[in-house]
Amino acid sequence: MVTEVSMMKESLIKVIDRMQGSEVLIIGDMIADIYLEGTISRISREAPVLVLEQASEKVVAGGAANVVNNAATLGGRVHAAGVLGNDTGATGLSNILSARGVDIDGFIRDALRPTISKTRVIAGGRTTVSQQVVRIDRESKLPLQPEYESRLVGYLDGVLPKVQGVVFSDYGSGTITDKILNKILSFCQAHNIPTIVDSRYDILRFKSVDYVKQNDAELAAAVGRTLTSEDDLIVAGRELLSRMAAKGVLITRGGDGMTLFCDDGSVYNIPVSDKSEVFDVSGAGDTCVATVILALAAGVDPLSAATLSNIASGIAVRKMGTSVVTVDELRDFVEKRL
Repeated sequence: MVTEVSMMKESLIKVIDRMQGSEVLIIGDMIADIYLEGTISRISREAPVLVLEQASEKVVAGGAANVVNNAATLGGRVHAAGVLGNDTGATGLSNILSARGVDIDGFIRDALRPTISKTRVIAGGRTTVSQQVVRIDRESKLPLQPEYESRLVGYLDGVLPKVQGVVFSDYGSGTITDKILNKILSFCQAHNIPTIVDSRYDILRFKSVDYVKQNDAELAAAVGRTLTSEDDLIVAGRELLSRMAAKGVLITRGGDGMTLFCDDGSVYNIPVSDKSEVFDVSGAGDTCVATVILALAAGVDPLSAATLSNIASGIAVRKMGTSVVTVDELRDFVEKRL
């Protein structure tokens, strides 16, 4: 007799197989996470501060670039679009994503606008544990200039007819202008291409997108009130679904898993797949969005897409720092641990 668990396992393996080769566009705020590591050598003579002898510098894909990275390692054919500067962060992101086979023709270079970056200085001594001592953030607060907006629009003209799904990854840095947003939504609605948004600060701006991903704190901010119970969350999720005119809203809830709200009135609670030790939640939401869009692009139903994304996110949080989940890791987990 086939058990419910084995049926779910077989179904999710089919989803993984179906989403291989899904062609998607990810547009948004590409962030370079830069790690400067070194050892503390002495106290400076100039000021009462430590002198760090730099040993290494590493660039890691963050923000929308982490969604891109995860979509590529999960088997997607990925087009990335965003604005970069002419700096170390831009070079690092371009190299990382090109090595994954990502189309980065949508990376528009603005020499007067720095690549959005978060530089973490990690210091340690020979007998001490290394730790972060400071983080330096760099980004332009100015609106995207018309020249670069036009270049992004020109890129979209060529790439949108190729793709089966679109992600808006908004970290509040202004890459997705109203003109760009409206162009993509109009095209995707006309051609039945699924879209999903993950916006940290202004989710209501993306009204009429197909699917919305938020965490529970972002949901509370969107509806303008504190959510203190399960009932509060259910009411708020349904409210956001209605206000967004979306097909679905997916709320990530940490140790409580995820809740999916669908436009037919259905609400699904998806428990965490594995309650083993959590190392770092950084980037888990990016893994979630990448998994969902690859599945939706392949024609998978929203509940199956969300269920698989819950598993992928669970793998991500057991890794240190912003990291990717591979299709082999995802398939192995479903086959051996469900």
